[in-house]
Amino acid sequence: MHTVISSSEDRMKKTISSLKDGFASLRTGRASAALFDKIKVDYYGDKSPLNQVATISIPEARLIVIQPWDKGLIGEIEKTIRSSELSLNPSNDGKVIRISIPPLTEERRKELVKHAKNQAEQSRVAVRNIRRDGNDELKKLLKEGELTEDEESRASEELQKVTDNYIVKINQVLEEKEKEIMEV
Repeated sequence: MHTVISSSEDRMKKTISSLKDGFASLRTGRASAALFDKIKVDYYGDKSPLNQVATISIPEARLIVIQPWDKGLIGEIEKTIRSSELSLNPSNDGKVIRISIPPLTEERRKELVKHAKNQAEQSRVAVRNIRRDGNDELKKLLKEGELTEDEESRASEELQKVTDNYIVKINQVLEEKEKEIMEV
């Protein structure tokens, strides 16, 4: 009974973690090193994460500076960032790459909020599906005689409480991201 609830809760934690990862790559009007978490650079034939071949710093709210450890990579990094879905325009001086983060238009902010709400809804659906799987597992244990009806009922209620808790967490993560996006 408790293994069903704890495994369901583990899966719900992963759903929240996945949502946060997805939100990290949503570009807001401020500079963030997390924007580059999914960027991989061709490093001598291997695709390496950008943060493993360069130092990413944020000297100002709207400026990102990327300093490759190997100066020969500067062109490759710049090309990769330009071709990414981040819509950023990097420039380099031969030593470092500078990226100015332009302020977002009101229309773009609303688009990003809509996208964030969509991602949050997908996470809520995933959490509810995990609950359904857990309830199915509890019913199976009841049918096999490993649980009494009372135990199954209590476990189902506990699973619902866990689900409600994770739905609230998803809503909080969304609310924080919305504030960040709408910040001017």
